[in-house]
Amino acid sequence: NPTVNNYTEGVVAIGTVTTSNTLSLTNGTVQTATLTASTACTFTMPTTTAGKSFIIRLTQAATGMTTATFTGVKWPGGTAPTITATASAVDILSFMCIGSTWYGTAAQAFA
Repeated sequence: NPTVNNYTEGVVAIGTVTTSNTLSLTNGTVQTATLTASTACTFTMPTTTAGKSFIIRLTQAATGMTTATFTGVKWPGGTAPTITATASAVDILSFMCIGSTWYGTAAQAFA
């Protein structure tokens, strides 16, 4: 088994998203996106592959109040987190795939 130390993951700047975005892990497993003010965004998850994982940093629009949802994800307690609505707030969501299921967790309300 290989040992990996001091590695850097590929970072993908998705940019500003609107009503929908399909996530891809082709270019990196650390992703960043900025939400569009007052426009709910649905993120479509990558194809399930056991052992894959990634994180995404969502930055709220400068005027805030945008929501985001992720398709086909199991969340703790069965409830998806509510994206922090404060202007320019940052939420970091982590995902891992086991079998054919994406599991998600969130760290929220970074200022």
